Amino acid sequence: MDLHVVGEEPPERGDAARNRQRVLVAANELLHSCGAEALTMDALAERAGVGKGTIFRRFGSRAGLMRALVNESEIDLQRRIVFGPPPLGPGTDPISRLAAFGPAVLETLELHGAVILAGQTKPGARYEHPAYQFQLTHVLMLLRQARAAGDHRLLAESLLATIDVPLVRFQRNQLGMSLDRLGAHWEWLVRATVQSPS
Repeated sequence: MDLHVVGEEPPERGDAARNRQRVLVAANELLHSCGAEALTMDALAERAGVGKGTIFRRFGSRAGLMRALVNESEIDLQRRIVFGPPPLGPGTDPISRLAAFGPAVLETLELHGAVILAGQTKPGARYEHPAYQFQLTHVLMLLRQARAAGDHRLLAESLLATIDVPLVRFQRNQLGMSLDRLGAHWEWLVRATVQSPS
């Protein structure tokens, strides 16, 4: 996936940007209501009020559309982390920010986990992907700010492993665990791992 991180989005013409946004909003609505399997180009064109040709010209294929949805979702998450209100964004203590981070990622995985998982064809490639690197950098920064004991890099990777796509999808689909349960466990794990400085 060609993720454009916050502040690096490529410029678009006004009408192209509007059409792109209409398609992405409609696609997200269909994903929420019907799931990824029911997201057809015909249904999307009707929902967005554009021709199928417009969708194909902008995204190339259904796979290209799905990649764009994941990128849009990741960019939105990054914006909320960097510029949004606390506790996910700046303005509170690092432990509270770290506790809020897991549930925010879980929300993204709930909507786009199937697409993200399908794109993970090369073992280990996801750990070099800009989205993962952003998340790793963010968690590392918060662990350092919280003065966590131990190896910060290994701690960050261990925490991120608990919200990795294959595991979360198995927990949700095969074990029937709720998002609330997974989010509460993330917060418990963060607070058990990172103690407030005395």
